[in-house]
Amino acid sequence: MRRRWLSDLLGTPFGLAVVGCAILAGWALWSGGLLDGPIARQVRTSSVYAAPGVDLDRAAAERVIGNRRLVVIMLAPGAELGDACDRVKRAADGTLVLVMARDGEDWDKYGCALLPERDKKNFGRAAVAETTIGQGTDTFIDRPLEAVKVVAVNYDRLVSSDIVPDGSRTVSPSLPRYLLAGAALTAVVAGAAALYVAGRRAGRLAAAQRARRDERADDRTALGAATAVLAQQIIDLEPRYAVAADTRKVRTKADREFCHLYLRLTSDYAALVDGITALDGDDEAAVRELTERVNALIQRAVRLPTT
Repeated sequence: MRRRWLSDLLGTPFGLAVVGCAILAGWALWSGGLLDGPIARQVRTSSVYAAPGVDLDRAAAERVIGNRRLVVIMLAPGAELGDACDRVKRAADGTLVLVMARDGEDWDKYGCALLPERDKKNFGRAAVAETTIGQGTDTFIDRPLEAVKVVAVNYDRLVSSDIVPDGSRTVSPSLPRYLLAGAALTAVVAGAAALYVAGRRAGRLAAAQRARRDERADDRTALGAATAVLAQQIIDLEPRYAVAADTRKVRTKADREFCHLYLRLTSDYAALVDGITALDGDDEAAVRELTERVNALIQRAVRLPTT
């Protein structure tokens, strides 16, 4: 019964379309690198792979290599270099690959030329490229980026000697990726109406939230300006305090009262600054309370004479 149901399904246009989509999805996933390891996934779209623990500036190394048909893989000491080459054959096809790992005071190197017709008429050229690409890198065992620069120079020499074909490496999507992109675009268009409605609502909420943030920012700006005015008032009163607090002269009652009020003002100012430092910007009530305290201290400072 189950076999008959399956044969009836596959005998219809819908069943054939399902099978075709399944085959297309499998092809897309396989060619897109679903089964790739971490090294292959990296070099599929990049010219450099550095294993964890390798002190290499990967972005700088990619700039050094540029668009050359060259891939440099730096592994941890003791890694199996030949196995890494096998793992990137599809991901780095069409390039010259150099796998490196530190071995004491030298680089352990393994080259693999994944060039066109490498197993036929270009077999000799591929062998020369594999043995030449890593020359001169041992001098820079402690400077991996400089070693990458040497590898790039070796590659250019191979190109000028017509051992490696000239041209730039391009990373282009495969046909299944184009088809998947088309399917994704169709899904986006189909859901555009719902997203438009949700987007308008989210936009209104975001605008209201931004208005509240702007209002809070204005309150914080006003608080900062008032605090700056208070600080300047305290600085202006400092000469008067120095005179009133001078114990080498006879201090009047007014001097002692001024010193007392000035010290209270500075103490309250210090406590105010601590409160502003610990302020949560979203606490509107706290901002208003601190602003009122600042204004009160400003009025107290105004009542103190400067002379």
